[in-house]
Amino acid sequence: MRDIFSFKRHSMKRFSKLIPAILTMLILGSAAIFAEENESITGLMAGLVLQIGVILFAVRVGGMLVKKLGIPSVLGELLAGVVIGPYALGGLPVPGFPTGLFPLGSGSLAVSPELYGFATVASIILLFASGLETDLGLFLRYSVAGGIVGLGGVIFSFGLGDLVGMLLLHASFMDPRCLFLGILSTATSVGITARILSDQKKMDSPEGVTILAAAVFDDVLGIIMLAVVLGIVAVLTGHGDGGALTAGKIGAIAGRAFGIWLGFTALGLIFSKRIASFLKFFKHSYDFSILSLGIALLLAGVFEKEGLAMIIGAYVTGLSLSKTDIAAVVQERIHGLYEFFVPLFFAVMGMLVNVRELASVEVLSFGLIYTAAAVLAKIVGCGLPTLALGFNAKGATRIGVGMIPRGEVALIIAGIGITAGILDERLFGVTIMMTLITTLVAPPFLNAALKIPGRGTKNEAKGADTESVSWDFGSDEIADLVVDTLLKDLKSEGFYVQMMNIDDGLSQARKGDIALSITEEESLVTIETSPEDLAFVKTSMYEVVVKLNDSIERLKASADPVAMKKEIGHKKARGDKSFLKMINPQCITTNLKGTTKDDIIAELVRLLEKSGNVSDPNLVLSDVIARERTMSTGMQRGIALPHGKSDGIRTMSVAIGIKREGTDFGSLDGEPSRLFILVASPKKLSGPHIQFLAAVSAILRDQSIADRIMAASKPEEIEEILRQASA
Repeated sequence: MRDIFSFKRHSMKRFSKLIPAILTMLILGSAAIFAEENESITGLMAGLVLQIGVILFAVRVGGMLVKKLGIPSVLGELLAGVVIGPYALGGLPVPGFPTGLFPLGSGSLAVSPELYGFATVASIILLFASGLETDLGLFLRYSVAGGIVGLGGVIFSFGLGDLVGMLLLHASFMDPRCLFLGILSTATSVGITARILSDQKKMDSPEGVTILAAAVFDDVLGIIMLAVVLGIVAVLTGHGDGGALTAGKIGAIAGRAFGIWLGFTALGLIFSKRIASFLKFFKHSYDFSILSLGIALLLAGVFEKEGLAMIIGAYVTGLSLSKTDIAAVVQERIHGLYEFFVPLFFAVMGMLVNVRELASVEVLSFGLIYTAAAVLAKIVGCGLPTLALGFNAKGATRIGVGMIPRGEVALIIAGIGITAGILDERLFGVTIMMTLITTLVAPPFLNAALKIPGRGTKNEAKGADTESVSWDFGSDEIADLVVDTLLKDLKSEGFYVQMMNIDDGLSQARKGDIALSITEEESLVTIETSPEDLAFVKTSMYEVVVKLNDSIERLKASADPVAMKKEIGHKKARGDKSFLKMINPQCITTNLKGTTKDDIIAELVRLLEKSGNVSDPNLVLSDVIARERTMSTGMQRGIALPHGKSDGIRTMSVAIGIKREGTDFGSLDGEPSRLFILVASPKKLSGPHIQFLAAVSAILRDQSIADRIMAASKPEEIEEILRQASA
């Protein structure tokens, strides 16, 4: 939940310069392997790991680039796959790879079966995580409007998508290709919609709440319809002629597919607590989290064997565990797997796009018509029912436009279609085009709809006008703790909580007609709600602060920081002394002039500027003094170690100063401090901040070294003493 875009900008510029060199090393370093082992299993595995390595770099760069444009990273990952895929750069011959880094696969797959296997596992992880985030029971209790809107969007999207297939493919409604075009059009991805609603302060407006509610119903209904369609398609492809099937048989097939989904979902929800208890038998959270994913894989295999998609089994598993006490832990523990596998999935989907086919007039025309139908279906299908739910034309338009973006589920379904031979390369390209365009056009459309003056409801409604209240907690860590505690409390109160955008620190909580939009930016927490609910918000935040304050008081009672600080000075400290080699003599003085603690720190910060690493000296000074206010860094025997983390510095830097007559620094032994070592590190980067402090403590424990430093007359002498001590 951190704003790290400034760091990303600098890092990406440096990183982008390294990309050609990295790829060159990978290619040349692997040429010998492929020259000798191209057909062996070792050669195949070497090729696979090389491909995965290249993909990981490509998706990160692609994601970072598009996020700078305000576009979801998934599109960057998808486009990265298109660029490095077998139909583009990946198919060009390079030394050691005569058919390219990503040669065109045989059969219906454009990539190797091994690589597609990784993508399949990734799709299971993605839908398992989606299921974990969905609390179906709680959601159904408060959002009738969301269900009606979601249902309308799914019905219109499926119908129009299938109809476009009928007209352009000259096929019947029950043609498997048309059925897949219908189901592909249903999925909605509202991550970018949530960001726009938050920016426009409309998250908890009647339109915003309805969009977010409908999106969850949309996902659930889309999964159900996918199960039904796959059941029908399995029989249709087996018959070879859809016309041979009667309406009764089709109904029976659909009923069987729906029954399998409903049966497993019901059993999962009924026995969810017992399943969680069984998993907790394995004690460690990492163990039961991995085994939860193991259940998802098992159920995915069962569903595939029954003629349904693996992702449905994965989603059912996540949905079943979503109401248990281990759900949040499992989400956290599998996050690393998610970050590794899921971008790889999107890249592989991009690799399946035949760029040449996509550029043809026929495919472009088909894609534009299909995309227009997909956009219209959501606007009409989601917007029209709202007219009977108290919204006017403005509100209906906003809701319809907010449901336009497609995303992850659409790509997974497209992947299922092409591997099953239902979609060819042209239709697959059409679906990719639809996903890209709907995601790109949604933001400007929604912004324009939100700027239309006037309310979106027929009558004045709670939430039509909103107010916000903010708290600055002084540090990112405290803000994180406050938000986490608040969300837990809201869940215990029966609120449905959605993490709309983790990177942007955006959440929404809803219960009945109470809607809260919670945003965390650095140390600032802002909650937006209707004026009628401001008292509830303030009371909730007050209770959170009281609870945390009580926890902190109990922490103080059980752990005395002053005593711990004394132990640092008296007991032998262990630290990596090699960190001391970063000391710069330009940042050392033997003649500090300040007479107070603040004066000394300000003088050291000015000295620190000579390192060239300080971007905002005033911010560094403020952050170091704020840390000093928490507890004095005056140690014993005339030594003080003021330090802090700040956004005003680029990398960890050190300044050292001597004040021979000493000054009061609030030291443990009450004696004036004479040797000051200031350490400042950036907040957003990991680094040896604490390790450096430990290393300094280890060296200065030797009184003779401390005395020699305080007696030194030149900065170079101090540098040499510390270097010798750290050798």
